Amino acid sequence: MILMRSITLKLILSFLSISLVSVLLIVLFARYTTDQEFRRFTATNDRSSIVETLHDYYTAQGSWDGIEQAELYRRFPDPNDFPTPNGNPLPKPYSALTVTDQFGKVIRAGSNHKLGNTLPAEEFQRGTLIQVDGETVGYLIFSPPPFDENSPERSFLKRTTQLLVYSALAATAIALLLAVLLSRSLTSPIRELTEATHAVSEGDLSQQVPIRSNDELGELGRAFNKMSTELARSVNVRKQMTADIAHELRTPLSLILGHAEAVHDGVLPPTLENFEIIREEATRLEHLVDDLRTLSLADAGELSINLQTIEPGRLLQEVASLYQYQTQRKNIALDLDIASPLATIEVDPGRITQVLTNVLDNALRHTPDGGKIILSAKEVNGQIELAVHDSGPGLKAEELDRIFQRFYRTDASRQREDYPGGSGLGLAIAKSIVQAHGGQVFAESETGEGLKVIVTLPKKI
Repeated sequence: MILMRSITLKLILSFLSISLVSVLLIVLFARYTTDQEFRRFTATNDRSSIVETLHDYYTAQGSWDGIEQAELYRRFPDPNDFPTPNGNPLPKPYSALTVTDQFGKVIRAGSNHKLGNTLPAEEFQRGTLIQVDGETVGYLIFSPPPFDENSPERSFLKRTTQLLVYSALAATAIALLLAVLLSRSLTSPIRELTEATHAVSEGDLSQQVPIRSNDELGELGRAFNKMSTELARSVNVRKQMTADIAHELRTPLSLILGHAEAVHDGVLPPTLENFEIIREEATRLEHLVDDLRTLSLADAGELSINLQTIEPGRLLQEVASLYQYQTQRKNIALDLDIASPLATIEVDPGRITQVLTNVLDNALRHTPDGGKIILSAKEVNGQIELAVHDSGPGLKAEELDRIFQRFYRTDASRQREDYPGGSGLGLAIAKSIVQAHGGQVFAESETGEGLKVIVTLPKKI
């Protein structure tokens, strides 16, 4: 929870800092822009007012005589300038302005010019043109004075600044509220994930977190749920495998121990037949231990693979020769269907032979007298496909994936009585070996039409 509070605080401070900087920049920009634009507006307004006054003066006088003594007033007076008895202020006259005639001669001097001087054309023509009846009679050179502290303009800018500050404070408060809400929405999934992780660490593998979004947090939640599901499945598989191993070991050990005690106690005579039973069960136990070791090496990624370049057809022929006697004795036809030409593969011959013998053992276990087993090899979609197709009773669709699970056995009624079931590890070992070669193994079947186990391996480039 301390971590959550820390992340929440960091998020709030981050959002708030960004908001404050943004609001501050906006306020400063708005204040500066308002000040400049308002000054430009008042200057334009004052300039227009003065030009209008000068126009009226020239029209009334017919010349500029006496203009230097004329009082030119602001259009909008300061509240405290020249108070009258009735309380209404009089306009304040302008002082910082210069008027020239049409030739640039100064006829009214401001603070920067001298009366009677003639200004350069480029200077006086930058001023505001004064026309009477379409004729140029002079120019106004005017620089607006700074606003007085108590002027209406200054009051307006102060009120504008206050409004901007109040708006900034309101925006900051809203940003703080949104930051709190947003940080909670972001940290809530993390909090749920943390609690679920603690529960999983304490052994509760059923934990799942709700997914509320499709962003990175949602992806993290989905990854956790998948991990939790896989952990639960792995634990269940381990428990089931432990129980299956104990069961598989108990049977041969019980037979070995029972026969040994019977011979020792004189219940059974120490004949070769009784010792052969003990030897067969010990051999079965040895094979089971070897199979378990192979699977453990495959799971750890430590399965020894000695790659060689071989011809798939020749490998199938060698495997078929190993089963010639068994198939003939059981009246089962063993046929080869090898495509030609066929690319070579780079595999461990011993391991792939183990794969094919495990699959063939399974096929022999389910193929009836007079049946057929076909070993085939061909190239499909750039892969070499090795297949073992029997003519047994086949499997239901839901069983096709399960036959590669450890210790999975099909219905005993599907098996031959003279070919008892194995340890239930053969096809699982075959799958691990094929995957270690970068290949795949899968099964195809329809009830009553036999089972086809297909091994795909990359061809040598």
